[in-house]
Amino acid sequence: MNTITVSQFTNSLKTFIEQVVKHHNPIKVTDQNGEDFIIVSAEDWEQQQETLFILQNSELMKQIAESMTTHQQNQG
Repeated sequence: MNTITVSQFTNSLKTFIEQVVKHHNPIKVTDQNGEDFIIVSAEDWEQQQETLFILQNSELMKQIAESMTTHQQNQG
């Protein structure tokens, strides 16, 4: 992940947005106070949220584990 300053981000906003959206490459932006924030595409954000939801749901994880077992045993 690239790290840039707020000034760099604002000076080349269009270029960085294209990088994030088209190439799915998030950018870490640091402000003058040393605070950081991350720029990610909406698509990537939604995928990450879906993944977190699944990982936090014990029933879904159980179903995935059972499916993996039956698949490995050629029973799926």
